[in-house]
Amino acid sequence: MPLSLGFLFPGQGSQHLGMLSELAQQYPLVHTTFEEASEALGYDLWHIISHGSTEQLALTNITQPAILTCSVAIWRVWKSRSGPLPQLMAGHSLGEYSALVCADVLQLSDAVSLVKQRGELMQNAVPVGTGGMAAIMGLDDYFVVKACADASESGEVSAVNFNAPGQVVIAGHNAAVAKAIELCKAAGAKRALPLPVSAPFHSSLMRPAAEQFSKILSAIRLQAPKIPVIQNFGLETTSDIEKIRINLVQQIYNPVPWVATINQFVTRNILTVIEMGPGKVLSTLNKRIQVDMTAIAVNDPNSLYAALLVVSV
Repeated sequence: MPLSLGFLFPGQGSQHLGMLSELAQQYPLVHTTFEEASEALGYDLWHIISHGSTEQLALTNITQPAILTCSVAIWRVWKSRSGPLPQLMAGHSLGEYSALVCADVLQLSDAVSLVKQRGELMQNAVPVGTGGMAAIMGLDDYFVVKACADASESGEVSAVNFNAPGQVVIAGHNAAVAKAIELCKAAGAKRALPLPVSAPFHSSLMRPAAEQFSKILSAIRLQAPKIPVIQNFGLETTSDIEKIRINLVQQIYNPVPWVATINQFVTRNILTVIEMGPGKVLSTLNKRIQVDMTAIAVNDPNSLYAALLVVSV
């Protein structure tokens, strides 16, 4: 019986200079994919990730198209090697767009343009220096949510990324985030650290960005997915194109329920997943979410061969 297989696509934070360089040396499809993305963006994306600065690559409007294009390039290489297709896919925040491209819902050229504008809108939704995020480690979700509620008198703050058991990211106004950090530490958190980001992503402060993004997205042609994709908002797998649009807009200012997303793979008896993107952030999280799940990060020739070997058994 064929192996039940899932694909995962990472979000912002997985980027690094030189990503996919080894894969590109062996597979021209990587360069072809980046050329397609660069044409849509109006600048040379491959040059930035190969010869740019870390600071330039960290800009949200560059990071998001770069990671998306990396993921799609790996997907195309995988298919060129006759790798089996997954029964289910999901992406973390930005990664949802990568999944939708690979499911043929979005064209790559439309997707990189969308996430570039999405990044700009999210960045500009809150004045620089007034909002932030923090990672809370070693504290139950309940106590993190309670700390945010208790800190809300200092401003908006909420739990926005449920990444793994005992690993939650909060976001909001700086003063409220600082107060929530203090309360989380008092409640027993092992670590509670501000993150080096410039905006409170996935918090309600992103609502203005979502409203503007909705107008942009409405002009983009979507198709029904050829492979089911679990969307971040609502944890839905739908073929309803308008519902897909609505979920993408809602995703901008709502939490990313990653633990619940991975649990859906297990519920559907999918215990082998391939992470397609730079780094291995999601594969590492999986070890904490589902210890019985096999997760393989594919982003260079060696990891590609290893994954193909596992799924061919």
